[in-house]
Amino acid sequence: MSDQPVGIEETLTGALNRAWQAHYAVPQAPFAVGIEGGVERHNGQMYAMAWVAVVSEDGRVGTACSGQFLVPLEVARLIDQGMEMGDADDQVFGRSNSKQQNGAIGLLTGDAITRADYYAPAVTMALIPFRNPNLTFPYVNPSQPDEPV
Repeated sequence: MSDQPVGIEETLTGALNRAWQAHYAVPQAPFAVGIEGGVERHNGQMYAMAWVAVVSEDGRVGTACSGQFLVPLEVARLIDQGMEMGDADDQVFGRSNSKQQNGAIGLLTGDAITRADYYAPAVTMALIPFRNPNLTFPYVNPSQPDEPV
């Protein structure tokens, strides 16, 4: 996987990898969460999004995606040249380590939407399978989409 995940599959795989790593690090934790930001193109324009994966202590999985927003051309060009979005944001906005602070969403909205605000709905939606244990939510491995687990 690249430093900057591109597309749903790479981004979701990154979130799943992070969640499973957290799960293996603390297997007795009720939940482990992985969040991965990525970009994808629609009609020639670049959009940013994030995927969230939640793994329960018994190995069940829930996933969800954040909303998407248009990436400015100045940032998209740098990403297309191989730069990670956070580094591209730093260069364009004259910042340092913004991805660990307010991130692209905070920079672009003047902090009207914080990183926590942006991720919270996706985290909540990734918990849907755990709030509804009487329903079936098959986990699909993005690298083998035809084989639900």
